Amino acid sequence: MDPAGIAAACGLTDFATDLEGIGGILKSRYEDFRVEEVGSTPALDKKGRFTVVRTTLTNWETNRFVGKLARKLGISKNRIWFSGTKDKRAITTQLLVIDAPLAKVASIEMPDVDIEVLGRSHQKLNFGDHSGNRFTITVRGCSDSEGRPLEAKEAIARVNAIFDSMQIRLGEGKFPNWIGPQRFGATRPVTPVVGRHIIHDDWEGAVNTYLGMEGIHQQPEVAAFREQWRETKNPEGCLEIIPNHLGFEKEMLLHLKKKPDDWLGSFRTLPNNLQLMMVHSLQSEAFNRIIAKRLENGYTLSEPICGDIVGIVKDSGKIDIAKLVEVEETILSRISRNCKNGRLTVTGALPGAESQHTDSIPGRIEAEVIRNMDLEGKSWEVKGIPRLTSKGSRRSLTVSFSEFSVEEASEIEPDRLGERFIQGPRENEEWHPEGCNLRLRFTLPSGTYATVLMREFMKAPLTQY
Repeated sequence: MDPAGIAAACGLTDFATDLEGIGGILKSRYEDFRVEEVGSTPALDKKGRFTVVRTTLTNWETNRFVGKLARKLGISKNRIWFSGTKDKRAITTQLLVIDAPLAKVASIEMPDVDIEVLGRSHQKLNFGDHSGNRFTITVRGCSDSEGRPLEAKEAIARVNAIFDSMQIRLGEGKFPNWIGPQRFGATRPVTPVVGRHIIHDDWEGAVNTYLGMEGIHQQPEVAAFREQWRETKNPEGCLEIIPNHLGFEKEMLLHLKKKPDDWLGSFRTLPNNLQLMMVHSLQSEAFNRIIAKRLENGYTLSEPICGDIVGIVKDSGKIDIAKLVEVEETILSRISRNCKNGRLTVTGALPGAESQHTDSIPGRIEAEVIRNMDLEGKSWEVKGIPRLTSKGSRRSLTVSFSEFSVEEASEIEPDRLGERFIQGPRENEEWHPEGCNLRLRFTLPSGTYATVLMREFMKAPLTQY
């Protein structure tokens, strides 16, 4: 599989505009990708059971950090609640609610972790509770599609041209609400494949895929471990060579070592939210393919047509799933006005057990995507882990971004950049070490991916994000 194949596996096969991008590469160093959650803090109460903290993490994926923190606190990882998962190679700031004594939490010390104790509360956090995320992202080595370096003036002009074009085509401050590569795996799109096994209650297939599926540009020791699993299915032998940082895979293998052929039990060692993400990623692949099919067929994403399902946009930027409306000819003009002013938004399917498709152009597009993915008629009922059963949902085809700015970023000494940048562009990549550096700032609603907005500006292979 090459970068184009990975993009196709994620359903990321089109763009909002046909203008030239800026290429470039993200995350050359941790400081180049900063994320800060935007939202309210749980109500504090000195008598509260839970401890509320604000964490700033450098190069920590949220699930792995929570697992390590839980072990240090001597509690289950299911007694730590957070609102969203964040990128690993980044500096991220977010709230956590922990079912542990305040003093014990305050005593925790971990490398590249800053924990600010805010107080105690009776409230937990639910996934998606935060209203948005504020991003500061530096893209380095900007280039044209042939890999030739771009100067800052040209690169900024390209960003602004794409910004203006999206405004004209989609509406003020909007871009396609693609679901980003981190939901699938930018170098190993494993989660939707595992999700497909889950909805068939094929737990052996789910575990084998998660442990053994190949990727690209993987570290040699990781590739060797996955190859050995594919060839031997021997937990003991694979435990001898598994890299330490593959903690989830190690837990799965340890379970199989104790209970051979207990595939369901092995899968259950994964964090609950990661298990659910597998199902969500299969739905996400379908959603991305619906966006791509609409663009391919020349249909709008933001201007409703008859048969579209529209939703009310809440103050948080999310849609009210309980108040969806099918667009009919008699109300089309009124719905269009409300979509234009941001009160309503056109949605696409996240398929599930209760999904239905209208007999219309949008409905037929959705049905065609589901059929082509061989998901037509699937019940989505997961008997092995019932909480993973999904009724299906809807998601806005476009999303708003705000507080947008772009400027030239300073040069950094090569020895302060990561090995990825020092190695230079791989085959078919579109960036150049001598290209300019740009810093982009923007705020997105929760559940929206910064990488897909950056993708609209960069127009680069997924391995560059």
